[in-house]
Amino acid sequence: MAQVLPIKFQEHLQLTNIGIAAANIGFNTLTMESDKFICVREKISDSAQVVIIDMSDPTNPIRRPISADSAIMNPTSKVIALKAAKTLQIFNIEMKSKMKAHTMTEDVTFWKWISVNTIALVTDGAVYHWSMEGESLPQKMFDRHASLNGCQVINYRTDPKQQWLLLIGISAQVEQNRVLGAMQLYSVERKVSQPIEGHAAAFAQFKMEGNPELSTLFSFAVRSAQGGKLHIIEVGQPPAGNQPFTKKAVDVFFPPEAQNDFPVAMQVSAKHDVIYLITKYGYVHLYDIETGICIYMNRISGETIFVTTAHEATSGIIGVNRKGQVLSVSVEEDSIIPYINNVLQNPDLALRMAVRNNLAGAEDLFVRKFNTLFSNGQYAEAAKVAANAPKGILRTPQTIQRFQTVPAQAGTTSPLLQYFGILLDQGQLNKFESLELCRPVLQQGRKQLLEKWLKEDKLECSEELGDLVKQADPTLALSVYLRANVPNKVIQCFAETGQFHKIVLYAKKVGYTPDYVFLLRNVTRINPDQGLQFAQMLVQDEEPLADINQIVDIFMEQNLVQQCTAFLLDALKNNRPSEGPLQTRLLEMNLMSAPQVADAILGNQMFTHYDRAHIAQLCEKAGLLQRALEHYTDLYDIKRAVVHTHLLNAEWLVNFFGSLSVEDSVECIKAMLQANIRQNLQICVQVATKYHEQLSTQALIDLFESFKSYEGLFYFLGSIVNFSQDSEVHFKYIQAACKTGQIKEVERICRESNCYNPERVKNFLKEAKLTDQLPLIIVCDRFDFVHDLVLYLFRNNLQKYIEIYVQKVNPSRLPVVIGGLLDVDCSEDVIKNLIMVVRGQFSTDELVEEVEKRNRLKLLLSWLEMRIHDGCTEPATHNALAKIYIDSNNNPERFLRENQFYDSRVVGKYCEKRDPHLACVAYERGQCDRELINVCNENSLFKSEARYLVRRRDPDLWVEVLNESNPFRRPLIDQVVQTALSETQDPEDISVTVKAFMTADLPNELIELLEKIVLDNSVFSDHRNLQNLLILTAIKADRTRVMEYINRLDNYDAPDIASIAINSELYEEAFAIFKKFDVNTSAIQVLIEHVQNLDRAYEFAERCNQPAVWSLLAAAQLQHGMVKEAIDSFIKADDPTAYMDVVQTSHKTGSWEDLVRYLQMARKKARESYVESELIYAYAKTNRLADLEEFVSGPNHADVQKIGDRCFDDGMYDAAKLLYNNVSNFARLAITLVHLKEFQGAVDGARKANSTRTWKEVCFACVDSEEFRLAQMCGLHIVVHADELDDLITYYQDRGYFEELINLLEAALGLERAHMGMFTELAILYSKYKPQKMKEHLELFWSRVNIPKVLRAAEQAHLWSELVFLYDKYEEYDNAAVTMMNHPTEAWREAHFKEVVTKVANIELYYKAIQFYLDYKPLLLNDLLLVLAPRMDHTRAVNFFTKKNHLQLVKPYLRSVQSLNNKAINEALNNLLIDEEDYQGLRTSIDAFDNFDNIALAQSLEKHELIEFRRIAAYLYKGNNRWKQSVELCKKDRLFKDAIEYAAESKSADIAEELLAWFLDEKNHECFTASLFQCYDLLHPDVILELAWRHDIMDFAMPYMIQVMREYIGKVDKLEEAEANRLEESAVHEQKPLVFGEQQLMITAGPGILPPGYQGYGAYGPGGMPSYQGYGM
Repeated sequence: MAQVLPIKFQEHLQLTNIGIAAANIGFNTLTMESDKFICVREKISDSAQVVIIDMSDPTNPIRRPISADSAIMNPTSKVIALKAAKTLQIFNIEMKSKMKAHTMTEDVTFWKWISVNTIALVTDGAVYHWSMEGESLPQKMFDRHASLNGCQVINYRTDPKQQWLLLIGISAQVEQNRVLGAMQLYSVERKVSQPIEGHAAAFAQFKMEGNPELSTLFSFAVRSAQGGKLHIIEVGQPPAGNQPFTKKAVDVFFPPEAQNDFPVAMQVSAKHDVIYLITKYGYVHLYDIETGICIYMNRISGETIFVTTAHEATSGIIGVNRKGQVLSVSVEEDSIIPYINNVLQNPDLALRMAVRNNLAGAEDLFVRKFNTLFSNGQYAEAAKVAANAPKGILRTPQTIQRFQTVPAQAGTTSPLLQYFGILLDQGQLNKFESLELCRPVLQQGRKQLLEKWLKEDKLECSEELGDLVKQADPTLALSVYLRANVPNKVIQCFAETGQFHKIVLYAKKVGYTPDYVFLLRNVTRINPDQGLQFAQMLVQDEEPLADINQIVDIFMEQNLVQQCTAFLLDALKNNRPSEGPLQTRLLEMNLMSAPQVADAILGNQMFTHYDRAHIAQLCEKAGLLQRALEHYTDLYDIKRAVVHTHLLNAEWLVNFFGSLSVEDSVECIKAMLQANIRQNLQICVQVATKYHEQLSTQALIDLFESFKSYEGLFYFLGSIVNFSQDSEVHFKYIQAACKTGQIKEVERICRESNCYNPERVKNFLKEAKLTDQLPLIIVCDRFDFVHDLVLYLFRNNLQKYIEIYVQKVNPSRLPVVIGGLLDVDCSEDVIKNLIMVVRGQFSTDELVEEVEKRNRLKLLLSWLEMRIHDGCTEPATHNALAKIYIDSNNNPERFLRENQFYDSRVVGKYCEKRDPHLACVAYERGQCDRELINVCNENSLFKSEARYLVRRRDPDLWVEVLNESNPFRRPLIDQVVQTALSETQDPEDISVTVKAFMTADLPNELIELLEKIVLDNSVFSDHRNLQNLLILTAIKADRTRVMEYINRLDNYDAPDIASIAINSELYEEAFAIFKKFDVNTSAIQVLIEHVQNLDRAYEFAERCNQPAVWSLLAAAQLQHGMVKEAIDSFIKADDPTAYMDVVQTSHKTGSWEDLVRYLQMARKKARESYVESELIYAYAKTNRLADLEEFVSGPNHADVQKIGDRCFDDGMYDAAKLLYNNVSNFARLAITLVHLKEFQGAVDGARKANSTRTWKEVCFACVDSEEFRLAQMCGLHIVVHADELDDLITYYQDRGYFEELINLLEAALGLERAHMGMFTELAILYSKYKPQKMKEHLELFWSRVNIPKVLRAAEQAHLWSELVFLYDKYEEYDNAAVTMMNHPTEAWREAHFKEVVTKVANIELYYKAIQFYLDYKPLLLNDLLLVLAPRMDHTRAVNFFTKKNHLQLVKPYLRSVQSLNNKAINEALNNLLIDEEDYQGLRTSIDAFDNFDNIALAQSLEKHELIEFRRIAAYLYKGNNRWKQSVELCKKDRLFKDAIEYAAESKSADIAEELLAWFLDEKNHECFTASLFQCYDLLHPDVILELAWRHDIMDFAMPYMIQVMREYIGKVDKLEEAEANRLEESAVHEQKPLVFGEQQLMITAGPGILPPGYQGYGAYGPGGMPSYQGYGM
């Protein structure tokens, strides 16, 4: 069987399986601050991101686009710290918020979370601690020691209190080929540092045996030149009372194959006190921290584990290696102690660790040690062993009994007390120990000790312990029961001690349900108030703990109505429907005994589900009529009760009617009125008022009228009339008011109401014949019945009310009254008097209208003249008077012109048909524009209209009359031109009129108008604006007149007019204006730009001969491509300003000679760099190289370099050569020489220039000219630049010069600046053009080539051997193996393949490799399988070979891996052995390896033709406890010995007896005898004796019977001896005193002191005989 290991090794995660690239798995990109999170920085193309892997959900990593130099996760929460350069930030990922940020002054080279809220920051000079709390900044802790200079910091550790700080770094020592470790230990308290040589370290808290406090230990490991050491020391002063820890220094073993290995990580398990040490080569070492002994060492990873942390779940260590495996190692608790004991042969360490860390596995050692010490009388030491044994294996009743049997020595503490004392010091006693300790303590009355132990939680409480304590102290027993969780006993104690209020709380807490009804009945008898509280507690939850009806019965049994009421009020507060009977019962008991309480309950409206009819009757009997009405639903009952209004609250009664139906309410009101109308009328009115909308107002009106109660009707309608809009209500109210004599109210409602029918009310009031007619007057006035009113009053001789009406009620109605009086032929004197009486309080217009309507207007003349004489300015008065004057022709025109108060529109309208001239006078006076225009148009008064418009000066009015839609426009314009304007001398009149014509867009009419004004020698002839307007209008309307106006007029704005003429394309007119006013530049511009006649322009320029004119002409000639003429003009103008345009145009036309002339002139005027540069270029273009050389040799401002580039670009290489030589631009000079085919000079120039670009261009030119020697010289300067290499190779390859390219790269390999790209590209070239040289090249330079790039090239060239070589070097073992299998002829080599295939990451390739070997190399398959065995899934492999039917071929492999005890392997190998009929091998396999289907194998073997295989089947049945099948198979094959052995092993008497019966049936008496011997313990002597007697074989059974007799005799002898010893011991116990003479301190009595009636271990059983449980009794 495989050896049991003391460690548990586990792979938690493969990072590459969740998308983490292998390149990102390293110390600089991956961090792991705790076992909860892994943080990886990735860079995908140009984007950076951070991947956070939550180890609780590793398959769903969190990816965030974060660009940072480093990222570390908080040990416990999703908080991430990021570092970019000197900036530090802390983010909460879940809250998506920034928590903190800081910018350091130094670069942070290493950082780490040292606690949940603190980060350590390490710079080149110091170490800081940065807390997340508040706004704190990083605090400097200490400066770095000089010994760490140049070291790479790999870790930083602190002790739990952060009083000791440790910085760890490593550095490479090339001379000794090893890595040095340097550490700096700093004491915060002492502020001193100590440099230490070491590679890995950790702090630990360890409690030594006998020490009260924890010690702070510091352990560190170092690999020096002398070897490896592990040191364990205590730092600082030991705590008070502690013994100092003895320093430990042990060797750390490194295997021979790991000579350069060194420690890289260390963690200490606080749970197991074990140090985990990880080395660079993947070895793990386990050391005991107390002794320093190495427990275990092995290699767990083939790759370096570069980051580690503590694994909290197992108290082990977890880390990540470079392949991305997340691995953990922890102590295997079930096997470490047996491993230390059996493999390390160190029982002392096994015992110590088992005790210290409570680990199983050393039980036998403890039991053996305990028995040895106990046998030797070392009871104190035995007590310590029993107390300290792990898992409490010795803390049993048997151990206590053994200590009880030991007598105490005089003057010493008994062993039992010592045992209990040790247990109390260590912690809590178990159930049996607590009972045995408390018995004597309670007997001595020392219950304070018991209280102390309970308080300190030293005892395990149980029901038995509570029963024991209850005899002495019920309260203390309650505490025990509570701790022991014995609900029934706890509640019993609460009840006995009167703590009833705690019963419910406790029962709910523990989920126990006692008999609450029984408890309540007892409580209520003792204390009713306390019973009430208890009952309330029972029902305070949603589900009551007891039936409420039973609780009520308990209260009512004792007539506790008050308590019962209080209880029910609390219990029924939720008002559930199911509680209806209880609510009825509560109200009934109080209505019968305390009606006021019932009234209060009903008033609070707490309940709604009781029997309302029953309660209503009880309320009426109790005199609570209001409550009775609230509950009655029958109308008869309600009517009976409601008529007693004197006994009911009026406000409540009114509200009560709101709950009744409409019909019921009306019936109740009727009943109340019938019963006592005087008493109940007021209430009835209130009810009717409040509910009239529901009961309908009409029904209520009818009801009151049926009782002829107009008073009630008046009060009822009076309360609603102000809010009602019902006409009937208002009419009935008026009627009732009249009936009750309330005339003032009639007046008010007639005046204020808008809802009554006025016709109906008017008729009613007429018929009512009231003494006061004011209501009728009000109604007629409001609703325009004035005419009817006047007729009614006049005919009934009530003229005084007419005067009252117009004087006091509404004087404004006088015109209507006058009209009415005129209609009844009233006297004019009466009417005039009435008008005179009412002065100024009515509308004159209405009065005039009423009188005018009846053709009696002159009636008012005297009154109107009197008003005017009094100074009245009212327009209506003056209007009426104007109308009278017009009708009477009393000088009306004078009145209309002089009077200022009449309304022009009214009077003008009145005159239109009578005299249009008078209408015009009235309209003109009032500026009634529209009315005047209409009158003039209708009556052809255009001259008046024209004069009015010119004087009016209203632009809007002009727009209206000059509108094209006006049919009278033409005659009006004629009158304006002929009459109106010639009459006016006001310029403003002229201006507004002209603007109006312009706005109306009437150019021809405007010209006619302006000619009249300007050309006819008027006062406005020289007006500048009018001349401008005349010319502009002619430009717009009649262009033929423009030239005439230009020549005739002199006072106009020439530039502006000329610009407008140009815009209107009147170029000759514009030219004439400019020429007339001597503006020559503008004139020639017109000829050039608009007339576009350069000949006329040239003639004009010669005539003017002005430089500005020549310049404009030259620019125009230049624009039209007349370069020579333009240059001549510029020279005449002596103008060099347009040199850039001249140069550009000359370039386009190629006029280089003319350009030289111009530039020579321009250079004299301005020595511009551009002019001189262009002059050089012109010299080059005209091939004047001598002039060019002379020019550049002298002083100049030309940009020679730029002109040289232009000459080069234009192919003028000779000129370029001169210019480049002049400015010493050797780079361009070299290129120029290339174009001139002077290659040697070009190379010399490139050497002087020393520019990569120059070298490239010269090289490429040499290649094109096949000057390969010179090209190679240039190429050697190019290939050293990696960026230029691709272009060079492409250039050579595109032209087919492969050999020359290879020669160039081979020559370049020896250069000092040779780089990876050169080796890579040469390898690719070899793969394409010289494959035979590629292998040699790769073997020499594989480390200097870009392997991925060469891989692709080799694959494209089908160079499989080289491809495998590269895959191997690149550590892509998967691809290497696949390539070998795909191309075995070229690439496969056995040794190499086996080496590669063991390193593949994809296990699937194992099975492809197996298939490959089956196909190509079947004889070598077992060798391959042995290599693959450590990582292969053997079950899958066996299934594969089974499917392929090749198991026989891999039998050696199956043999080699059978030690793994794999089910598939075992079954496959067993089947092979069966096929080979190798029963011995099969038996050996079955015994050694038991992991297979035993039953299936047995069933297949039991039918085998060979007996040995059937025997194995029986053996298998036996091994699986199928004894009967096993024995039956043996009997079938007559394997008697096996049958007897299996029957004996079965321990089954039935099988044994059945076998005996079979032997007897077969007459095989010898086997019968052998079975008796073998199955002795299973057989019953009486059965054997009967069988022997029946078959007459007593001789064969006699040996068995003799043995049975001997055994029973021996047992009887032992019983007699035991009984005698028991009697002696009991006599000795009786002689011992009850109390020891010496007072005990820790515990009060030994095992011999027991309470009366107590039976200890060894007490007699029933009948006075010692009880015995022995074998067979």
